[in-house]
Amino acid sequence: MKRMLVMEQQVKKDLFDTARKWVLEAGKTIRDAIDQPLTIDTKSNANDLVTHMDRETEQFFAEKIRAEYPEHFILSEEGYGDELKSDKGIVWIIDPIDGTMNFVHQKRNFAISIGIFQDGIGEIGLVYDVMNDILYAARRGEGAFKNEKKLLPLKKELRLEEAILVLNNYWTTPNNKVEDSKMQELIRKIRGTRSYGSAALELAYVAEGIVDGYITMKLAPWDIAGGMVLVNEVGGITTKADGEPINMLENNTILSCNKEIQETLLTDYIELKQ
Repeated sequence: MKRMLVMEQQVKKDLFDTARKWVLEAGKTIRDAIDQPLTIDTKSNANDLVTHMDRETEQFFAEKIRAEYPEHFILSEEGYGDELKSDKGIVWIIDPIDGTMNFVHQKRNFAISIGIFQDGIGEIGLVYDVMNDILYAARRGEGAFKNEKKLLPLKKELRLEEAILVLNNYWTTPNNKVEDSKMQELIRKIRGTRSYGSAALELAYVAEGIVDGYITMKLAPWDIAGGMVLVNEVGGITTKADGEPINMLENNTILSCNKEIQETLLTDYIELKQ
């Protein structure tokens, strides 16, 4: 049986409107509670934080989706999703609070991220900068928006020397992923680097054009699902760090930028260790 590759326009619009409403509602709940005490736990390590607000926000989305769209699937961070073995069907990929460390320590620079995929293709992307009340949103084939303003296509004629890339210091110190000497060359070549602590926002900033690329290691699908759709809709590309397609059912080391910068980075700077 041939897999469905195109989501019907009215279905997509209705899904988008519903998801947008829920995201804004969840964001208001978080803002209203931002100064309340947090229950904070750790997961895989001492820096991998989770709060009761992460869990409650994810539960909010899961209950809404299962009531409204019982035939859909959920892939999410905090345990309210489904155990997926396949990307078939309509899948909501949810990070209730992307940038939990920022949420805990700064009370800003975090986002709600939702990507809605059908048969492995990103159809809808939402990244909500909660504290600034900025919603980055996209529907496949219809462009990307920052609130009501349509985002421009990514710049194509951009020299690497003029680029600002989002990456952290892990890339430039000895590690088991990439040749750090090559990455140090890259840092010397480009105009500058930034690191914001929220993958969803960092991808949104690539889509907005205020940074020119994003390189990061071992992100989960819910970290990148919403932002990937945004980047796609402004003519960018998001792949694994070796240029291969991303598997939305596993963790990925990713590269997101325009196609010209991607080619330069893959050819001259990103040398993966075997």
